[in-house]
Amino acid sequence: MGRRVLSLRYLLILFAIVDIYLLAQQLSPLQKVFELPLNGAVGIDPAICLVAYIGLLLWLPSRQSAVITQALGESLLLGLLAGVVIVLELQIQASAVLRQTDPPLLLIRILMVAAAIVCGIAGLRGGRITGNASVGLVTGIWSAMTAGLLGATAVLMRMTVAGPPPASNDLWKQYEGLAIGNDTTQALVQSLNSTTFFLLVTPLVGGFLGLLFALFGQKDNA
Repeated sequence: MGRRVLSLRYLLILFAIVDIYLLAQQLSPLQKVFELPLNGAVGIDPAICLVAYIGLLLWLPSRQSAVITQALGESLLLGLLAGVVIVLELQIQASAVLRQTDPPLLLIRILMVAAAIVCGIAGLRGGRITGNASVGLVTGIWSAMTAGLLGATAVLMRMTVAGPPPASNDLWKQYEGLAIGNDTTQALVQSLNSTTFFLLVTPLVGGFLGLLFALFGQKDNA
């Protein structure tokens, strides 16, 4: 069962490849990437993260011990669950923007905490299955990477489908836009920052919570 679940990582690789394509479409023409904030780092960082994801997913060997395979398989499934929660949260925010209403912050925070707890549970399960709390760090990261990749895919797809924001007839808003880039650039930068957050920060949080949950799990078993 664990090995069959781990084969799902090829689906994640496909997600990452699609994300690179969508990212390239948004950054076209690529020679203008360096005109983005931080000398283009806003656009380069998510691309580097996606390439790193593909490398890590390909590097992850299929031949592991039975317990490690089971731990990784469960963390992948939990990561998919956390990813669905993240996508739901993003959809709620997008719906609020379309309705031009304030997003339900309490619900959004609850969903964010729920996704984080799921990654922590992946660490707890990894530690208990293997009897080694340090494995909780790995399974927490692996789960959060899966969730973060789904979140990044949702952001990039939404950005591609929505297209550039409509021009505003508000002169003051146009003036503000000229100060830090037009509406299209601002929306692009915000989406790129969100993509980088999901790809880079989410695994760090997942690894921390995974190790923390695993350590508490080991104490409970003592």
